[in-house]
Amino acid sequence: MKARHVILIILLVVIADQILKFYIKTNYYMNEHHNILGTWFQLYFVENEGMAYGWKFGGEAGKMILTLFRLGAVIFGVWYLGSIIKKKQHGGFIICASLIFAGALGNLIDSIFYGMIFEESVQGSFTVARAFPAHGYAGFLHGKVVDMLYFPIISDVHFPDWVPFWGGEEFEFFRPIFNLADAAISTGVITILVFQKRFFSHHDEKQKHSTVETGAVVNDNAQVE
Repeated sequence: MKARHVILIILLVVIADQILKFYIKTNYYMNEHHNILGTWFQLYFVENEGMAYGWKFGGEAGKMILTLFRLGAVIFGVWYLGSIIKKKQHGGFIICASLIFAGALGNLIDSIFYGMIFEESVQGSFTVARAFPAHGYAGFLHGKVVDMLYFPIISDVHFPDWVPFWGGEEFEFFRPIFNLADAAISTGVITILVFQKRFFSHHDEKQKHSTVETGAVVNDNAQVE
């Protein structure tokens, strides 16, 4: 796989991710949701200050650490993608690595810039945020990640009373709300785990074939002409 194909994959994911986030941020008020395919697929606007799927990490200090970690991961990802392309790793593995990189980059853009280019979406308010106001809702590196994809495939179900710890509590699958960047990361990681034998045995096989084997005897009496 060539570098231009990797760049195309990354651009498609990042552009699609950012277009959907921009649309949701400027057209939905906080917690607004609409059914897309019945009740099991909804666009549901929330924001998170932390990790993928709404998980949080240590308040403002944790937010800064997470953003810097994402930035470091993206910088490392540029080098790593170049390395596996040069080594001609399995095309499927390169595609998965590209998806993971694109997802990390998509969420990094939110964390770095969204606080400066959007108004805040206020909990309990029925107004939508404007883009490019005179003053944003946060500074550099302190933006919130926009999430909107919600798949409550199983809902309004309760655990039986006899179930330890969760007896009687509501059960919902799938509860987290996420975005296209999260989906790209998850798709890449899961695919690598499922097909790792095929991806990496392919590379090992190529290395074996690149070694030239001969039946020639090499000793002190051999002469090179």
